Amino acid sequence: MTTAVVALPSRDKPATGVLLVTGIVLAALTEAIASTVLSLGRGDIIGDTYATPDEFAWLDVGYTACKLIGFIAAPWLMTRINPRRLIIGSILIMGAACGLAALTARLDLLVALRVIQGFSGGTLLVGGQAIIFLAYPKSHQPILQALFAMGSVVAPATIAPALQGWLLDTHSWTWIFFSVVPVALAAAGLLLIADGPTPATTPRRPFDWIGFVLISVTLFCFTYVFSQGSRWDWFEEPRILWLTVIGTATLLAFLGQQVMAKDQGLLDFTSFRSDDFTFAFVVSFVAGAALFGSAFLIPSFAVSILAFTPTDAGLLLLPSGALFVGALLIAAFLIQVRRVPPFATVPFGILLIMVAMWMLSGSTSESGADDMMAAILLRGLGLGFLFLSITLIAFTNLSSRNLASGIGLFNSGRQLGGLMGVAWLQTLIDHNVAGNVAVLGSHVTAGVPAVSERLTTTTAMLAAKGMDAVAASRAAMSLLGRVVTGQSTVIAFDTAFNAVALLFVVAAPALIAIKVGLSRYAKSQAEQSSEPVVLQPRPQVNRELDEIPLQAVPLNSGARSNRAERPRRQRSTHRGKLSLQSCAPSTQAP
Repeated sequence: MTTAVVALPSRDKPATGVLLVTGIVLAALTEAIASTVLSLGRGDIIGDTYATPDEFAWLDVGYTACKLIGFIAAPWLMTRINPRRLIIGSILIMGAACGLAALTARLDLLVALRVIQGFSGGTLLVGGQAIIFLAYPKSHQPILQALFAMGSVVAPATIAPALQGWLLDTHSWTWIFFSVVPVALAAAGLLLIADGPTPATTPRRPFDWIGFVLISVTLFCFTYVFSQGSRWDWFEEPRILWLTVIGTATLLAFLGQQVMAKDQGLLDFTSFRSDDFTFAFVVSFVAGAALFGSAFLIPSFAVSILAFTPTDAGLLLLPSGALFVGALLIAAFLIQVRRVPPFATVPFGILLIMVAMWMLSGSTSESGADDMMAAILLRGLGLGFLFLSITLIAFTNLSSRNLASGIGLFNSGRQLGGLMGVAWLQTLIDHNVAGNVAVLGSHVTAGVPAVSERLTTTTAMLAAKGMDAVAASRAAMSLLGRVVTGQSTVIAFDTAFNAVALLFVVAAPALIAIKVGLSRYAKSQAEQSSEPVVLQPRPQVNRELDEIPLQAVPLNSGARSNRAERPRRQRSTHRGKLSLQSCAPSTQAP
């Protein structure tokens, strides 16, 4: 059972509420910077640590797997530790781990620190979002969750890459880790000053060590498979095959163990009894694939095809952050003020993302930032409308008892969806590059007049610069091969952009069918759980009454109880308020 909150931040100090939310957003920002440090700093870190690609992979695998484990373990930790203290401790641990990572170039120590960063990042995200939901009324959640999304979703997708690119070009990768320290200190200071919610005393349950070990093995196996599978050609490598088998086996064992453990298990799956949460969980899985997948494609295309510097690649996504934030605020206004249902903005967000990816699929090797900017801005707008809505759909109707577990599961689904999306796109690009090179190469032969003319011109140009004729001819062939490979890569990226758009074309009907099916299932369950009706005979007073037919009477009810309960029920549903008079016992005779 997770911790329930019974007290709100002090109403006598309204500023403390601002400090609380600001501190949580800054805490999410620390995780955003730490989680994306490897996206642009890969080459610099490999060079300074003398790591092989296999060794470097553990920096990413360790962080992501432990972040997922943090999502799973955070709900139990919140039953033992005050949520505000938990998030403050996680922030300080994150800051210390990042500070130490900036001071060392030892690979083994960096891997250990990345593991610590991942676990603390997962716990602070779950704890921070749970505090916001539990400390403030539902009517304020749209704007508050929009603010939280700025740190947890917008920052890693737009702000963090721009900051990291600038730091890499002007300083070094160590400064990326250093930048986390002041943000962590500021977040911890604000949360220490602010008044947090007071948790109620709840029955403590022991930690499920068996479930924890099983899910940890599962997440480590799947994280490695999804992040490295494309590089090793998936199941052609025995390592990937065995890790997949082990991960699947431990996952099945974990699910069976959780069913047997019942209320003593590590996870609380009762959140899935809510059809809204189940629908939002599935949408978050697809949205995670689109968010992380597009965030992987755009900078990769800019760096590998357009030869952007890390700073330019980071700044390419920065303008979309403004529209991302704007869409979050617009959606919050529509939902909170105009009472628009959260479901209404989901199709609009999906449509904008699809159009943006379709526009990016027309990019070429001659494209620039200006050519791609319209599509990138449209992508940010669509993500803003999508993510706030599915967050509110998922958590608004959850009780405080299973809210933290729901947040952990929801974030795990989004992260796993992102891992699968990036792995799928990497594999798609690799296979398409090889196929495109073969197809284009079959048309680039010495017998084609245009090819012969290109080779002759290039050879003459190189010879004019001092190369001998044989070397110039070989160099011309090599340059032509690089052009073919470059064009093949461009086509592969365009195919990947189209694939993200088509993902929603396939997923949208499936999501609609899931929503309809969940609604019908919930309706049937409600009808089955409604109060049964039985036949009760009236007491026999005399022979004449024996002829009176049986009457349908609800269980545990009578004429007097019906008359007494009806006016109370009507008063209790009037605008959701109860007056003192309606709660007072009646003094009139029945």
